[in-house]
Amino acid sequence: MGGDEAPDGDSPYEPDAAAGPRTDDEAGPPHVSRLDLGAVRANRARELAGVERAEWAGVLVPVIERRDGHHLLFTERAADMRNHAGEMSFPGGGYEADDGDLETTALREAKEEIGLEPMTADVVGPLDDLPGPYGHVVRPFVATVPDRVYDPNEREVAAVVVISVSDLTAPGVYENETRSHPDRGTARLPFFRVDGHVVWGLTGFIVRTLLDLTTDWDPPDRGERLGPRPDEGHDAPGEWPNRKG
Repeated sequence: MGGDEAPDGDSPYEPDAAAGPRTDDEAGPPHVSRLDLGAVRANRARELAGVERAEWAGVLVPVIERRDGHHLLFTERAADMRNHAGEMSFPGGGYEADDGDLETTALREAKEEIGLEPMTADVVGPLDDLPGPYGHVVRPFVATVPDRVYDPNEREVAAVVVISVSDLTAPGVYENETRSHPDRGTARLPFFRVDGHVVWGLTGFIVRTLLDLTTDWDPPDRGERLGPRPDEGHDAPGEWPNRKG
């Protein structure tokens, strides 16, 4: 996500040495290569209320169609960004008054960050709203985009990274880890590790939500609640989504 006014996806949490990762077993979940985008169109996305408009962010989840299946387009944030330097995210950023709605925010930010022309993106629909670790709320919009070379804005984006759904759902790629923060308590967060790239935090939640909704992906923690531990005192958001059962 672009801009510092609405931090994106990833989390301030640090590893908790007392709790190791929860990984796929050796057999792994079923092999998945394509998304059922009709499920996004039919889905009634969960919306959070009671948050000032200035604290909202819109994120685009770009889906690319190739002969071997669907791929997701990520941005690797520039190394000198104040927030989440070098981390993997989706194009997006904070709502601005001229945007009118959060879908426009997501498309505007995608144009600024990677040169995606809004008219070339086919927005399929929103996913569930997600509370960020700093009090803001992120609304992701899934969109199909052209399979072409994109021009990243070097001030914000170090590289555009395209990862296949097949790779994201391959055995051993997904795990959840317990992380700790001195002010925000302890949380269990999703991680996807592919070819040296790590997708985690809010971006990881978005990927996991999309895969849950549109595929038969079946990781070992299905049905379990991730996010902050409800029994610990902290100022992190408490309304993290439950896994689909």
